[in-house]
Amino acid sequence: IEDNVGNRALVKRILEAEGYSVEEAVDGPSGLKMAAEKQFDLILLDINLPEIDGYDLARRLRSMPNLQSVPILAVTANVMQGDRERTLAAGCNGYIQKPIDVDRLPDQVNAALQKGRT
Repeated sequence: IEDNVGNRALVKRILEAEGYSVEEAVDGPSGLKMAAEKQFDLILLDINLPEIDGYDLARRLRSMPNLQSVPILAVTANVMQGDRERTLAAGCNGYIQKPIDVDRLPDQVNAALQKGRT
């Protein structure tokens, strides 16, 4: 769930090259709708979104029965002291800092998926 088209394209290109299937939501409301209609293995969530910020969105996603055990990774440029803790407190399982490290992203996603299966 990312409002920036360039960031969405980058993540999609990287993860599809690794064999992952990627679905895109451009904002919080569309992300909530998709999450209610489909089953996902992992959600990447931008924190600075219009309409519904990522913190509130994470809490809403966590309240959905089908997503309670699905890993949610915050992807954000928020790197001030306390930002990581705030994302985790909102229900995210991890935190990926922007700008996205294209070499590390597949490993970060795979690690989150492996944790989610245990």
